[in-house]
Amino acid sequence: MMQKKRNGPLVVFVALVIVAMGVSLAVWMIGKMPTRSEVPHLYTRPAMNTEGELRVLVYHDMEGLSGQDDWRTFDFSYPEFYQKGQELLVNDVNAVIDGLFAGGATEVHVVDAHGSGNPQPDILSDKLDPRARQVFRDQPFRQYVDLTEPNVYDAVAVVGMHAKTGSKGFASHTFTLGTEIIINGRSITETELIAYSWGRVDVPVVFASGDDRLLDDLKDMNWLEYVVVKEATSASTVNLRPVDEVHAEMREKARRALENLSRSKVMKIVEPVEAALRVVPPADLSVLRDVPGVNYSDNRIDFTAKNFQEAYDGVIGTIRVATRAYPQILREIVSEQPNGEQLLLQYNERLYDRWLDYESGRWQPEQQSSPSTPRKYFGAR
Repeated sequence: MMQKKRNGPLVVFVALVIVAMGVSLAVWMIGKMPTRSEVPHLYTRPAMNTEGELRVLVYHDMEGLSGQDDWRTFDFSYPEFYQKGQELLVNDVNAVIDGLFAGGATEVHVVDAHGSGNPQPDILSDKLDPRARQVFRDQPFRQYVDLTEPNVYDAVAVVGMHAKTGSKGFASHTFTLGTEIIINGRSITETELIAYSWGRVDVPVVFASGDDRLLDDLKDMNWLEYVVVKEATSASTVNLRPVDEVHAEMREKARRALENLSRSKVMKIVEPVEAALRVVPPADLSVLRDVPGVNYSDNRIDFTAKNFQEAYDGVIGTIRVATRAYPQILREIVSEQPNGEQLLLQYNERLYDRWLDYESGRWQPEQQSSPSTPRKYFGAR
């Protein structure tokens, strides 16, 4: 009994030392734990289809096409240039489709992710590889998020993509002109936006094509089979590669992407999501500078979302605010015209008339009616 009493203080001292060491170790480990900005997403392996099917969804944009060196080729407003862009697009997409089927694809679907202004799909349907099918729906849909369902596709490929805002790639932007999407501290491309969306259902992005700046943007997606179609020398100039050479590489790498599908990775976003939208001209967010509760700083809005879908919706809503600044360019053009002052006065009068007529009950906005004949929606609009 006496011996135990004599050791009691020593035992207490040792216990206190161990506790203190444990606390110190915990504090050190917390300090060493990666932050969300250091680990914006996690990587997992794709869920492999065991039914002998290999279904691929192909997204296409139009800024990262082979043989393309003029931005008007992706804008429907310039028909003589846009028609060439459509031909370049379908040729790139068909080369990738050919490679996907060679790699074991049993089904390939193609969805428009560009939005040139064409009321019809940018893809020339009659020139698309007949083995593939375009994605159409009876109601409008958001191609990046509304197609994301489990057990529908096994892999995603992206064609004709572009670098993100600030990367100085050909027509580089993120989602629209002058906007930059930041997720968990990382500025992302539209390719990564697609990868995050499909990561929700364990489907990987396995193939991409675009310019050399996009390749650099996607360096963390090191499993991607990537085809550089051109070298960007500015946002509007490029050095082109021979188109036949590019198409041969597309076929080979699309094939290899599916043959090595098990080695690819799914990108799962870390939640909750720290999201932000930063804008540069012609977009502008300064209108939100003094709004209470809005986390605004230097043309950037930050917010926290519980998951990817909420972050996406918040970013897109903020983009709608940012793009309200676009008409300022039109105002500049009008003011430079010989009758610019008169046109601006007419605009002001029309604005007042619209307000006063609505307040007086003399005018109501037209209600959108359903089309008399059923129509199909193809994604980007």
